[in-house]
Amino acid sequence: MTMTSPTTNATLTTENLAVTYTGNREVEAVKGVSLEFAANRLTAIIGPSGCGKSTLLKSLNRLHEIQPNVEIGGDVRLNGESVYDADEPVPEIRRRIGYVPQEPTPLPLSIYENVAYGLRIHGDYESKADLDERVERYLRKVNLWGEVEDRLDAPGAELSTGQIQRLCLARSLAVEPEVLLCDEVTSALDPVSAETVEETLADLKEEYTIVMVTHSMDQARRLADDVVFLYLGEVVEANDVETFFENPQHERTRAFVDGSAIPTTGAVDGEANGDGDGNERATTTDTEPGEPVVAER
Repeated sequence: MTMTSPTTNATLTTENLAVTYTGNREVEAVKGVSLEFAANRLTAIIGPSGCGKSTLLKSLNRLHEIQPNVEIGGDVRLNGESVYDADEPVPEIRRRIGYVPQEPTPLPLSIYENVAYGLRIHGDYESKADLDERVERYLRKVNLWGEVEDRLDAPGAELSTGQIQRLCLARSLAVEPEVLLCDEVTSALDPVSAETVEETLADLKEEYTIVMVTHSMDQARRLADDVVFLYLGEVVEANDVETFFENPQHERTRAFVDGSAIPTTGAVDGEANGDGDGNERATTTDTEPGEPVVAER
């Protein structure tokens, strides 16, 4: 299943990716997901709560490995190179595939040092003047510079929640990732702050590949270029945003978009979209019965 743009090449792909939690009982949270995320586009991953969206997102840069009892199958590739079978150390992979969490957490440092932190660790600057320029550059990228330029030495924790989320974005961008993963980054924000973060993400997708988990279909409509609908760990449909919302190809997608109960048994009425050139197409057939799930608006 592909979502490549006519004018860009995919930079991040998953190949039959599966994530299983092995604790007191085994739970397969992500099941054989194969996707392509196109460069300089924002892909929104949507679906009901508990269907594997955040697990899929964290598996893209191996962040789930900080948890015990997790097994991975398949692969993730960045620019064609394996993320899981790589010579690069994991911290370098996570630098290249940045992650911004749902709950914005500033480091117990100044605003300036929150942004400079990754640059200092990686030694990725030539002088204090270079470091100053980079800190300003990334604060400007997230539309925060004008709000903090006269108090860079103040603790980052003193900022508002919306400002802290943009500070965390700047911290992720400062180490120059190729891909940015965003896990419901506006869910804890007030409407005004959420709108500011959305405007920032809309600007950033011109430079980065962005993959975003959201519970808000309205947000996906506003921001996304492509949409992935994940249900019970499987991809039901992946398409460009207009087709996804105006002409969904699957019964479950239509139910989810309409806010209706999603059937949990039986095959989907149609195959998932492929790219038309022979790439594998995903289908979704759940074998375990259960109660219908109502889509979240």
